[in-house]
Amino acid sequence: MEIFFGALNSRKGIQGTFFAGNEPKSVLARDLGDCRENEFKFVERIWTRYFRQNRSRSPEKRRNALMNAQTTAKQTSKMSQIGKTRYMVQVAMLGAAAVVLMFFDIPLPFAPSFYKIDLSEVPVLIGAFAMGPLAGAAIELIKILLNLVMKGSTTAGVGEVANFLIGCAYVMPAAWIYKTQKTKKNAMIGMAVGTVFLAAAGGLLNAFVLLPAYAAAFGMPMDALVGMGSAVNKAITSLPTFVLFAVVPFNIIKGVVVSLVTMLLYKHISRLLKGEAMN
Repeated sequence: MEIFFGALNSRKGIQGTFFAGNEPKSVLARDLGDCRENEFKFVERIWTRYFRQNRSRSPEKRRNALMNAQTTAKQTSKMSQIGKTRYMVQVAMLGAAAVVLMFFDIPLPFAPSFYKIDLSEVPVLIGAFAMGPLAGAAIELIKILLNLVMKGSTTAGVGEVANFLIGCAYVMPAAWIYKTQKTKKNAMIGMAVGTVFLAAAGGLLNAFVLLPAYAAAFGMPMDALVGMGSAVNKAITSLPTFVLFAVVPFNIIKGVVVSLVTMLLYKHISRLLKGEAMN
C-alpha cells in the first residue's frame, strides 16, 4: 500500500490530504472510498485545524477588535511622544545644570591660573549613563552653547568647539562601555577609559588648537603662555612640556574627580531621570 500525505491551503484553514495508490478495494474502500479506478485520486480527510482565524467572528466582534487595535496604537503613540518630550526636557535640564557648575571652578597649583577644574562634566556623564552616549553629546553641546551665550567667545568659537570635543572624548567612550552592560564594574572601566581619552584629546587640542587660539585672541606670543606655565611649574620650558606637565595632569585629575562624584550621585539621580521613587 502506498499512502502519501500532503497539505492543502483553503480559505477555511489547513486540510490534511491522503493520496492512495493501488490497493485492494476490500482494504481501503470501506474507509477511504474506491481508489482502484484512479490510482492517484484525492481522498480528502478533514482533520483538526489549528489555525482558523476570523471564521467564527461576527461583524460586531471584528469591529470591536479593530477599535481595540486602534486604541492600543494611539496609546502607544502617546506614550512614545511623552517619552520623547521627557527625554528632551531631561537633556535640557542637565545641560543647564552643567552650565551652572562651570561657575564653580578651582585652580590647580601646577598649571597656569586659566586652567581650573569644575564639575560641569558630572551632569553630562550622568545623562550619558542614563540615556545613552548621544544624549551625553547633546548635553555637552547645550552646556557649551549656553556658556557661549552667557560669556561670549574670545576665540571666535574655536575654543568652544575644542572644549566640546574634549568633553565628548571623555563622556562618550565611558557611556558606550557602560551601555554594553550596565554594571558598576563597567561604569568604572568606562570612566577610566574616558579619562585616558580626555587626557589624550585635551593634550592634542590644547597644543594645536586651544593654546594657539588663546595666544592669538590676547595678542601674545606662545612663549608668553609658556612663561606663565614656567612661573608655577619649573618643569615647563616649552609647548610640549607645557602640555605634558600641565595640560595632561590637569585633565587626568579632572577625569578622576568627575568620575568619583558621578559614582556617588548616579544611582540617586538616575532614579529621578527614570521616574522611579526615591527611597
